[in-house]
Amino acid sequence: MTDAMLTGGFADPPIEAARAFRAAMEAMARPGSVHRVAGARPPAPLSPAAGALILTLCDADAPLCLVGAADTGEVRGWVAFHTGAPIVGRGACAFAVGSWEDLAPLDGYPVGTPEYPDRSATLIVDGADLSQGAGAGAARLSGPGLKDAAFLRLPDVAAFGANAERFPLGLDAFFASGDLVAALPRSTCVEAA
Repeated sequence: MTDAMLTGGFADPPIEAARAFRAAMEAMARPGSVHRVAGARPPAPLSPAAGALILTLCDADAPLCLVGAADTGEVRGWVAFHTGAPIVGRGACAFAVGSWEDLAPLDGYPVGTPEYPDRSATLIVDGADLSQGAGAGAARLSGPGLKDAAFLRLPDVAAFGANAERFPLGLDAFFASGDLVAALPRSTCVEAA
């Protein structure tokens, strides 16, 4: 194991994990809102926000799929040391992390079943553009957790719109950039702005 695998976790795990969990849940409860998550220093190419989400949400019972550039020996070792989460393929994961280009297409991830819709994957889209407001490339979000519409740039509005149409099945997603995170639950209606 290298130093990069053994370091970069939360300095004060109970406090920092609780803060990161709260930020993640606030982001999921208010789609399109952007929150700061701090404390993680994962190996490249993962962002601090993606690392904090992994440290907070993944464990031995929550398998992780690393895709594309995120699937390195150092990231695998870091995840194993800090979370114990097994690394699996996209068809068996609870969480998947990588850039949008590497995560797409959305086929092949668990989307739950009518009896157990919670048995679906959550994507952590790393390197996302977390610009807010209506404008070129923005998506209009509406539904639970939103009094009015919210706007967020999504890497593929059509893919996330189709995902929402499958509700209660489908994928939830976090978008990470630097130490910022936003979320898009599958229950959110997604339209081009």
